[in-house]
Formats: sequence, structure tokens, C-alpha cells
Amino acid sequence: MLAAERGARVIAIDPAERLLSVAAERARERGLDLDLRVGTAEEIPLDGGSVELVTSVLGVVFAADADAAGAEMARIATPRGRIVLSAWIPDGPVARAMRIGREAVATATGAQPGPPPFPWHEREALAGLLGPHGFSVALEERDIAFRGSSAAQWFEEEVRFHPVRVAAAGVLSEAAAAEVSRRSLEIFAAANEDPDAFQVTSRYVIAVATRDG
Repeated sequence: MLAAERGARVIAIDPAERLLSVAAERARERGLDLDLRVGTAEEIPLDGGSVELVTSVLGVVFAADADAAGAEMARIATPRGRIVLSAWIPDGPVARAMRIGREAVATATGAQPGPPPFPWHEREALAGLLGPHGFSVALEERDIAFRGSSAAQWFEEEVRFHPVRVAAAGVLSEAAAAEVSRRSLEIFAAANEDPDAFQVTSRYVIAVATRDG
């Protein structure tokens, strides 16, 4: 929507129809024209060489197949096109609390440990992913503060609205969910940066990939 407000023609793609519906409603409220399509990062429903800017804000990092996602982003970019994405740096209190939730879901479902996730936050990894498609990668590190009236209030909002937390709620027993909450709140209490309310900081990167030459 930010790009559309600046005059860009925007094609927005997501595998979740619910999120596309939310985007459509918000676009209507702002009087914006978005082309919304269901698709995945591994199979982007666009022609090759048709997009000047491929951008993903903490989205492609959830792709099941990083190699396929990288190849698809490169495929749809024009010869002078760019790929710009953001990715969390997997440390800090929010990341630690999220790992507790994922581990609880794995225990509840009996899922076997899989390979480590692709390190979208590392320049060398991104260079290895996109370099074979003719891209060079530059990385910029930033941080963002999450705030609330209290750790409990902020975490309750997370449980209600964060897609990963919502999915976990449908899997975890009441006791398991309570244990995840207890351990997460311990992490947040120890990391709280605001003695009068709640604040924790997470770090992320913005990666910009441009075609060589």
C-alpha cells in the first residue's frame, strides 16, 4: 500500500486468502488499486522479467524452499530489477519466546526436527542464493521496539493476532499453552527495557539485491 500510494502499480501475492482479504479492505479504505493474487514464493504467478521491484517484508522468510523462492524472485525481476527484503535476526527476547512456542508445537504434534531454517539475515547466505542468478547483495541492519502497557498485555495481543501464535493455539493443549505463556513472560520480564510499562527490541536486516552490471 505504501508503494501504491507513491504511484507504483502493485501486484500483491500471498498464500493466505484471509490476509489478501484484509489487504483488499484496507486498500479500499485508502482508495488504492491493488492487484491481489493467491500464490507462494516458490511459485509466483507472474511472467518472467515483468517486475521492476520484488519486495517482501518478513514474508519470503517463511518459504518452505528457499532455493525455489530465490529462483522465482530472480525469474520475475526485470534485467535491471531489484529484490528488496527484510528478515529478522534470530536473537533477542521475541525470537527466544517464539522458539519456545515452536518447540511446544513440535512436541504436541510429534514432528521430527527438520533442517535449520535458511539464514535470510546473513549476507553470505543471500549471496549464495541470489548470486547464481546474477545478483549482488548489500545488507543494512536495523532494530524495532515492541511496546505495550505490560508484558502480559503485549503477549496477549501476540497470541490473538500473530499468524504463528494463532496456528499454535489450535494445536496446544490448555496446559501446554499456559506453559508457553509462563516461559515467554519470564523472558519478556527479564528483557523489559521500560520500568513503567513494557518494551523489548528486535533486530532485523534489509537486504537489497541488484543485478551485476
